[in-house]
Amino acid sequence: MKSKIKISDEKALSIIHKPMLTEKSTNLNQFNQYTFVVDKKSNSYDIQQAIEKIFKVKVTKVNTAIIRGKLKSFKGNIGYKKDIKKAIVTLAEGNTIDSSLEIK
Repeated sequence: MKSKIKISDEKALSIIHKPMLTEKSTNLNQFNQYTFVVDKKSNSYDIQQAIEKIFKVKVTKVNTAIIRGKLKSFKGNIGYKKDIKKAIVTLAEGNTIDSSLEIK
């Protein structure tokens, strides 16, 4: 069962890091879906509340995925990029997020 605890503005801004601006995520905008990089510890309900609080829209569905960091080498040293968690947020009909908005 989802907890009904409301989150604060600071918590909402700490959950949503930045929007993902890739070709695939841009194509999803026509289906009223938006993609964000989010905190790895957050769950779908926290993400839904944060999006609704920040952008003042109605969220119908949240899908999340953890993207594993790629293998990289730098001057002979091998390492990995950081893992990130992305959330694909589906909005209710008639709701949109202005793509020019920036999350502080």
